[in-house]
Amino acid sequence: RLSHPYEIQGNEVTIGCSIGIAIAPQDGADSQTLIRNADLGLYAAKGDGRGVHRFYAEAMLEGARSRKRMEEDLRLAIAQGQFRLAYQPVVSTRDSQVVGYEALLRWNHPTQGEISPAQFVPVAEECGLIEQIGEWGMRAACTEAASWPRPARVAVNVSSIQFAKPHLPALVAQALAQSGLAPSRLELEITESVFLTDNQESERQFAALKALGIRLALDDFGTGYSSLGYLRHAPFDKIKIDQSFVRGAIRTGSRNAAIIRAIVTLADTLGMETTAEGVEIQDEIELIRDLGCSHIQGYVYGRPGNSSEVHRTLGE
Repeated sequence: RLSHPYEIQGNEVTIGCSIGIAIAPQDGADSQTLIRNADLGLYAAKGDGRGVHRFYAEAMLEGARSRKRMEEDLRLAIAQGQFRLAYQPVVSTRDSQVVGYEALLRWNHPTQGEISPAQFVPVAEECGLIEQIGEWGMRAACTEAASWPRPARVAVNVSSIQFAKPHLPALVAQALAQSGLAPSRLELEITESVFLTDNQESERQFAALKALGIRLALDDFGTGYSSLGYLRHAPFDKIKIDQSFVRGAIRTGSRNAAIIRAIVTLADTLGMETTAEGVEIQDEIELIRDLGCSHIQGYVYGRPGNSSEVHRTLGE
């Protein structure tokens, strides 16, 4: 009923609805507990794509408590300098030379050990800490890259939340000025999710960032926003092919190689470089090179302990 179109002053308006459900007495004997548990069901409904309903389950409460603990731990991690950056090499397929590094955020929890960014970054985005963490990562990567003995580029990931902030260009400019890093050596990696916001605001943000003289890369291409229309206007220097296309590309009958070739052709036509992510075996290197990809990035080039992978800790 709620999703049916409404006509208001000659305009058709459509709304959506997600529903969380808690039932007494098994889900709570008082109104406060029932409302809290129904809200947890609503949170699950939104997480499952919205427009659906979810009944409360005990695991939801434990999940909420776990997220709360992680939020508290993240605040402590920022204060105590528990984050570090690991730099994964980006290699040219033309001459096999390292041309740059991607700065990867790492968190060594004092009791839980290494926690994957896939676990803590979504929580940081939900609780509003991603800007603070992202700002540290930007400044640390620029400072570290400025001290490298050779002028390789450094790539820094920018979340859609960071990208939406009007002060992002000012932050980047400050990081460059304070570190002394040449703008042409900094590359911001941005995912397709930024195009789900206002197009005019996105275009203004792109223009402001490019005016600084930095490079822009479209990360995880093909896994998010489905339209290619934004490529006509967004001033990207590089398209990064998601590792989900690289995996299995060497198998007989796989369509992944054809998809990679199509992306490379598209990028070449638009004057953009391409980087294949997640390259882990020698056969994949040869295939990616044959498909025309200009750069390769993967674990095979940055094994732990290898001199090609650099670690720095917040506060060092």
